Amino acid sequence: MSAVMPLTVDPVTPAAGAHAAPPGREVVLRPGRRSWLGELRELWDYRDLVLLLGLRDVQVRYKQTALGAAWAILQPLMTMVVLNLFFGRLLGVAQHVHGIPYPIFVIAGLLPWTLFSTAVTAASNSLVTHAGIIQKAYFPRLAVPIAAVGAPLVDCAVGLLVLAGMMAWFGVAVSWKLMLLPLLLASTLTAVLGIGILLASITVWYRDFRHVIGFMLQVGFFLTPVIYPVKIVREEFQALLSLNPIGGVIEAFRAVILDTPIPWMHWSISATTGCLALVVGLMHFVRMERRFADVV
Repeated sequence: MSAVMPLTVDPVTPAAGAHAAPPGREVVLRPGRRSWLGELRELWDYRDLVLLLGLRDVQVRYKQTALGAAWAILQPLMTMVVLNLFFGRLLGVAQHVHGIPYPIFVIAGLLPWTLFSTAVTAASNSLVTHAGIIQKAYFPRLAVPIAAVGAPLVDCAVGLLVLAGMMAWFGVAVSWKLMLLPLLLASTLTAVLGIGILLASITVWYRDFRHVIGFMLQVGFFLTPVIYPVKIVREEFQALLSLNPIGGVIEAFRAVILDTPIPWMHWSISATTGCLALVVGLMHFVRMERRFADVV
């Protein structure tokens, strides 16, 4: 079933000699042209739907599981322990982190990366997952990948509580820089939505692309300063790492948490890349949207 798109109405004038149309007008329905700005305006009218879909994903994740909310705590803790043993002790990466407990260093980078990777994966698969709804009713399709970010956000909030407990355990003090966390979260979500929306529109057409996304995220994990400080990378390559839409954000997130100098330049480069990804993703999504219901 094809999706119902915004329509334009053209009056039809009866031909000469033809019988007059019954009371009312005879109309021809044609799909209207859309822009990504118009899509965003319409999305605002459906904001309740976005919230409803996001809440449903959260309920499914936490109610229909054996561990429930405990998994959001165990996952970063177990990952931190493994990375601490392997990279911190066996490979000696912890020696390059001056004065900062390596477990805190790792989890401070792991939380924004986990939010990024989990949300991108959920958003990229969201259209295929909600194929039944998309084929039966019209609503802004952008609502689906945006709502998919809700559950990873809740996981990140739980992870921040774990980080706060670890900071208290290791005696790491907080500073005024924590006020920048909302901006860092906004930068992360910009990158997530830009990449997630773009990949969602591609995955509808090429289902096996989901496996490529997983591989790309695995490679991206090692190309992002999550488990190592960016200073161990040669200086000429540090700017290239900042082109990663989440790389500079993770550096800044860690600096805010650990009260170290904030890498403003790297953060601004990553934020700019994330904004460009969002614009490109929106344009491509709106261009392909009218045929989603036919191929999903």
